Amino acid sequence: MELTGKAWKYGDDVDTDVIIPARYLNTSDPAELARHCMEDLDREFSRKVSPGDILVAGKNFGCGSSREHAPVAIKASGVAAVVARSFARIFYRNAFNMGLPIFEAPQAIDEIDAGDLLTIDMRAGTLRNRTKGTEYPVAPVPPFMQELVAAGGLLNYTVERRKGSAGR
Repeated sequence: MELTGKAWKYGDDVDTDVIIPARYLNTSDPAELARHCMEDLDREFSRKVSPGDILVAGKNFGCGSSREHAPVAIKASGVAAVVARSFARIFYRNAFNMGLPIFEAPQAIDEIDAGDLLTIDMRAGTLRNRTKGTEYPVAPVPPFMQELVAAGGLLNYTVERRKGSAGR
């Protein structure tokens, strides 16, 4: 699976309270969460992000509260993937459970600028910066996690598996 989009770049320690501020946790509607995604860090994000864009950040992305709202808000905003130097472990798992692919590419982060056109090949394990003509390895995504993303998240994956086993 290849993902191509424009980079939105942020720094280190982007926490879940910045991804989706706590004042919006009274809803679980993905469209409503998307309207407020990243607004305390970047007021223009939800209005200017395009489907397929890629969020890029430094170390410890998704730190803070363990809430599924954060990857839901990112995914619902149209972001195809998140690339970071590193992720908070609970965010890492929540992202895949919600069907949001994320990639660790520590050597690429400093050389990506906002607006660069990026392509990620999940199966090949590469990130290409088409704007600058560079390519980097990304940490491999285990096959099971790829299946979660392909299904749209853990819930959809489980439903599909149950349907498959019911026909046996």
